[in-house]
Amino acid sequence: MARYIKKEMPDIQKSGTTKVYYRMQRRETLDFGEFIHQCHIYHQLCTPAILQSTMIAVCEQLATELAKGNNVKIDGLGTFHAKLGLNSYNPGRKMDSFEEGTHRLNAMSLGVTGVGFKADKELVRNVNGKCKLERGSEERLRKPKYTKAERIERAISYLRKNVLMHVRDYAALNGLSYSTAYRELHNGLRGESGVITSRGSKSARAYYLEPKDAES
Repeated sequence: MARYIKKEMPDIQKSGTTKVYYRMQRRETLDFGEFIHQCHIYHQLCTPAILQSTMIAVCEQLATELAKGNNVKIDGLGTFHAKLGLNSYNPGRKMDSFEEGTHRLNAMSLGVTGVGFKADKELVRNVNGKCKLERGSEERLRKPKYTKAERIERAISYLRKNVLMHVRDYAALNGLSYSTAYRELHNGLRGESGVITSRGSKSARAYYLEPKDAES
């Protein structure tokens, strides 16, 4: 039996109405060995060793075909394709443009950064047919205790006392979740405040006041 969670959506359009969406409550992640074991329970004519060897062969050949630039469609499962992006060892490089005189990336700057997957309709129907749902929990959006302007002022006051601030500090200071605090800082709080700057990247990023404002 699976449970579903009812979650409140942000009112982006400012319509004044509460909208919701539903998602499956995650139970656990099966590792490879457990998945093979479950397959063997349903298909006992195949030994675990045969199932494991078959899965390994499928994964290896899938990687080979995707590396050639092929899409791979597996009936009852879905279609796979490779995604390209900048190599992780070259994070400072920017993507190409078509403007004259701009730098052109070469093949060494690019690599496979992900694998896209589109589920087969038959897989969706199969999952739906096997799925028995029951009501789970409800998750409401946590309303901010302070306005955006107040959060900026509180951050500035904090920095004048503590020199630097991390995402977790901003979250605790303003009663926000870590993910909400990260998005707010990452998506323009520095520009809106006019005085907050940052150094570092991702989880190691720290926020400071511009030197002239730190002294005031």
